[in-house]
Amino acid sequence: MLLGCSMLAALAVDPALAAMTEHQQQVAAWRAGRVERLTAEDGWLSLIGLHWLPVGATQTLGNGEGNDIDLAVGPARLGTLSWADGKARFEVDAGAQVQVDGKPVTVVDLSSGDNAHPIVVRFGSANFQMIERGGKHALRVKDNQAATRTGFTGIRYFDIDPNWRIDARFEAYDEPRSIEVATVLGTLESYPNPGRIVFERDGKTHSIEALLEEGIQSQYFLIIADRSSGKETYGMARYLYAGPAVDGHIVVDFNRAYNPPCAFTAFATCPMPPEGNRLDLYVAAGEKTYASGH
Repeated sequence: MLLGCSMLAALAVDPALAAMTEHQQQVAAWRAGRVERLTAEDGWLSLIGLHWLPVGATQTLGNGEGNDIDLAVGPARLGTLSWADGKARFEVDAGAQVQVDGKPVTVVDLSSGDNAHPIVVRFGSANFQMIERGGKHALRVKDNQAATRTGFTGIRYFDIDPNWRIDARFEAYDEPRSIEVATVLGTLESYPNPGRIVFERDGKTHSIEALLEEGIQSQYFLIIADRSSGKETYGMARYLYAGPAVDGHIVVDFNRAYNPPCAFTAFATCPMPPEGNRLDLYVAAGEKTYASGH
């Protein structure tokens, strides 16, 4: 794995980094990238609202209680959202300044996007997009001046431990299947579930159901809880990716286990561990509980 330029520069001036093993350097570089994504202007720390949309209803959007949806940011009246033939349309209020893809707009077809490539409506320091979860639609609102972003206090970690980089086996299921995963909001999400990951630890055999996320086929999405959950780590779950599997073998590096977005904000739609992914292990690796969590 190649390290980024910033990481190489750090290695040149920091003896502690230079003394790391290759595995430690890789995990440190991954952690730096993770924080960069988390704290980006449109990262999870900028999330300030989640508003469910009744299909067919006409709703005003703006900053304040005089609106059907209070965005808590931007002008007093930003515009109006309406539906026609099951599609959402946003009409910008006179005097409001709104952009999509860097261009001023007055009308936006929100339904022309999808979860992987949503239409992002920007105004001032904020933006919103429409998402779909469990057959329901919602507006996700972000603000790069959100207190969760400007007041970010950093992530705490367990020490990088090569013993938590585990060689496992991937057991593919004979037939294509999917699994229903509950979210923190009480909705259900369906994920392709091509197989499970099996490994040995502390004299016992453990397994994790491997999921596939939309648009990502090269890595498996793992949603886990373990005996550290609610103690040193976030109580609901931690996430990590593994793969690809090669000839039935796969590496699972628990040093890259990370907190879900709902560890930082109350407005995320985080999936919870499916049945079977609650490990009878104390996984002392990866991210610890966020000290300033909601």
